Amino acid sequence: MFQHPDVNWSLTERLLFITFSSKRTNEVNKLIILKIISRLISILKEGPTPNQIAAGFTLGMFLGMSPSFNLYTGIVLLLIFLLDVNISASILGWIVFKLFSYAMDPVFHDAGFILLSESEWLNGFWTALYNLPLIPLSKYNNTVVLGSIVFSLLLFLPIFYASKFGTVQYREKLNPKMRKHKIFRVLKTSKFYTVYEKITKLKE
Repeated sequence: MFQHPDVNWSLTERLLFITFSSKRTNEVNKLIILKIISRLISILKEGPTPNQIAAGFTLGMFLGMSPSFNLYTGIVLLLIFLLDVNISASILGWIVFKLFSYAMDPVFHDAGFILLSESEWLNGFWTALYNLPLIPLSKYNNTVVLGSIVFSLLLFLPIFYASKFGTVQYREKLNPKMRKHKIFRVLKTSKFYTVYEKITKLKE
């Protein structure tokens, strides 16, 4: 009978394999993080307009706030690819607000529960909405999903203008100051900056 080679590994060999694998995984993770950081810095410095970055980041917020994939998130993804927005900013917005949404799930649930169960004047609206084609695929009848949609809509304009303002401020004020600062000059001679420069060139 065929036996997997792993069965005959000694404990020492197993430990060495696990250690080596974890080191490789950590290196890959570091490279991915550095790649994301380099991409973020590059789009903040130049290229896309502040409006493109802000719109991309804000649409990414809608994806990140949603607890699951549904019709609603599918439409947002379609908008990201169809509209003239920065996709890297969308990815960043998705990551940032996905982390944020985990802590906000109880709040989303409470908001959704109030709208779905405790607001009797909305019952007719929810019933009519549910009877429309495709709309049930948005899973709006899930309290967490509905709550996340409501909060995303409320945050749409504040996040858009805040990210646009942040981009403009970084390009006009923060980036020039950072390049003149002695800490930046020290970082340029460090191993971290060398790796960063190599990763930045990968996209060119």
